[in-house]
Amino acid sequence: MGSIRIYKGMPPLTEEQRRRIRENAPKSDDEIDYSDIPASTDEELKRFKPARLRQKSKEKVAS
Repeated sequence: MGSIRIYKGMPPLTEEQRRRIRENAPKSDDEIDYSDIPASTDEELKRFKPARLRQKSKEKVAS
């Protein structure tokens, strides 16, 4: 996932910033609470279609 970059000249992270980073660390699927997301109905699942890659237009757009 992401990482934290410390650049030359940056002030050190505060304890509050370090705490927030730890709280937002990546989680496994088992640790994520999905209970507030309603289950999809059979009708919704029937309407799903595979995602398609967008094709780039060969026409030039005026700038």
